[in-house]
Amino acid sequence: MVMNSMMSALAEPNRLRIVELLRDRPYSVGEIAEALELRQPQTSKHLHVLCEAGIVQVKPVANQRIYSLCPEPFQAMDVWMSAYRRLWEERFDRLDDYLQQLQQAKKDDDKG
Repeated sequence: MVMNSMMSALAEPNRLRIVELLRDRPYSVGEIAEALELRQPQTSKHLHVLCEAGIVQVKPVANQRIYSLCPEPFQAMDVWMSAYRRLWEERFDRLDDYLQQLQQAKKDDDKG
């Protein structure tokens, strides 16, 4: 269920851009809005969705709200994706073996 809310939140291009920006360091709402050329109310709505999905966390500092990424959902996504990564690695290994067999067969045909 956590994975669904995370993927749903990241499916919106501006929210994905916010996450990519926050990868470097924490930012205030105003800094995010300015960097991505978004209006502040729009940025705040996107950040609210990202907070609800557990992707970002907010820390009040004086009169600003500073947003940063939460590592846990990305770690969970990495675990989830590792099963697919293993599947594709196995398929690529089998493809590599098959291509080597074809190359060897071609060499054998060229000799004979």
